[in-house]
Amino acid sequence: MRVLHIVTGLGIGGAEQQLRLLVRHLPATCENDVVTLTNPGPVADGLRADGVRVTHLGMGGNRDLAALPRLTSLIRAGRYDVVHTHLYRACVYGRIAARLAGVRAVVATEHSLGDSQIEGRPLTRGTRALYRGTERLGVGTVAVSATVARRLREWGVPEERIHVVPNGIDPDRFRFDPAVRAAARARLGFSERTFVIGGVGRLVPGKNVDVLVRALPAVPAARLLIVGTGPEHDHLLRLARSLGVAPRVHLVGAAGGRDGAGVLPELPALLAAMDVFVSASREESFGLAMVEALAAGLPVLHMACPAIEDLPPAAAPGARRIGTDVRDLVAALHTHYARHTGPHAGPDAGARRLPVPAAVDSYHIARTAERVHALYAAATGTGPGPDSGAHVSEDIPAVTASPAGLKK
Repeated sequence: MRVLHIVTGLGIGGAEQQLRLLVRHLPATCENDVVTLTNPGPVADGLRADGVRVTHLGMGGNRDLAALPRLTSLIRAGRYDVVHTHLYRACVYGRIAARLAGVRAVVATEHSLGDSQIEGRPLTRGTRALYRGTERLGVGTVAVSATVARRLREWGVPEERIHVVPNGIDPDRFRFDPAVRAAARARLGFSERTFVIGGVGRLVPGKNVDVLVRALPAVPAARLLIVGTGPEHDHLLRLARSLGVAPRVHLVGAAGGRDGAGVLPELPALLAAMDVFVSASREESFGLAMVEALAAGLPVLHMACPAIEDLPPAAAPGARRIGTDVRDLVAALHTHYARHTGPHAGPDAGARRLPVPAAVDSYHIARTAERVHALYAAATGTGPGPDSGAHVSEDIPAVTASPAGLKK
């Protein structure tokens, strides 16, 4: 089965990394190629290192209509059985191009749909109308969480065309190792007794990383370790200076990237260096970074995380939803700070980890890949569909697709 994945860009981001992980875990019977409309960044390099052919279309912007015939020709020449689109612009252009090229088996994954924004941009009436119009050109849309499925229904996408297939991670990659923690802390200049508050994500307004910076003055001697890049970087540094906490704020950029001292540790090592993980985003489509933090044995404080909220509370006992005010975060951090630095903490308090919860296994990338492949099979008429043969765990939101729905 020849599959073409079309994505808006391949810079560092959750959807982009998820695409690379999915391609790695799809069955060997899938021959995967990738087209990026823009920005062939670090994830493109990673895909090529995995042996995947990546083509940069060189699209100039959202209204670069000249990209459409180029994309159509590429799909037609590749004789693909399935076209799988990822992110809004790729979904719009990819569905149209696939239809023009004669490919009917078009699956789209909606990674980043919020209640008021999509991929960090405000939603408009025109955005919704264009999405709904082109959505009909495919066989269905994959929602990465039940929350995204609800939002799609509210947009007017028919229930039978929505297929819930959650994002996945490779849990073994994030398994905690005390030696990795010690090495990462030494590289970052943290002692073992230093209490480290951590976060991972793009530095954009919607992620509300400033809330973590604003909480830091109330947590004495703690360090803040933020992994990610984005346009808010300089603003966050100015805020830290104005609050007098700049020496304790560490914006290290991309995991595995470079700083003045050389190559930074990869994400699992940076998570190992943390003592508590915080996400201050008030609107999420899934919350992949929080699942990765749980896989690393970290306690997680979050303001919104469908990946956790869509499961029973017992599936992620180490995760706690908090209010959106800075004072709510400060109160929660004080609890963890006391456990780490209090008289009963012990010298190895930071190296102790929570048991990996059931939620992590629920979101194993192997399950995700199995279900996506079942969608491909149903869309091409070569398999029974995701509800007929694939094992469905009681701990994971069920796929709502049916073969009949896929072929509409």
